[in-house]
Amino acid sequence: MEIRLQRVYERDPGGGAQVLVDRVWPRGIARERLAGVRWLPELGPSAELRRWFGHRPERWPEFRQRYREELTRPESQQLLQQLLEVAGREPLTLLYGARDQEHNQAVVIREVLEELARPR
Repeated sequence: MEIRLQRVYERDPGGGAQVLVDRVWPRGIARERLAGVRWLPELGPSAELRRWFGHRPERWPEFRQRYREELTRPESQQLLQQLLEVAGREPLTLLYGARDQEHNQAVVIREVLEELARPR
């Protein structure tokens, strides 16, 4: 199973499935430019959590914990299972808009998917 992360503004359209995991459409990107990319706004962090985090690295540990809690909701679990199925068939790239490559929701989503894929 291969799950890659890529900033949507630096997207390489080649190979595998690509899914945008931002709740808000990335600023300055025309929808035509992301033709073929699946957008799952429901999987992104809630507006409240996004505003609170503000991409401040010192808030990362708490953001990560709160976001993982949001991902336990049944609708999120269903979407995560769909992504897991895709990742089992072909490489999966999670696209995000944040500048910070280490502190964003795609990092958390990949962690959760990898945990779900582990044999119990």
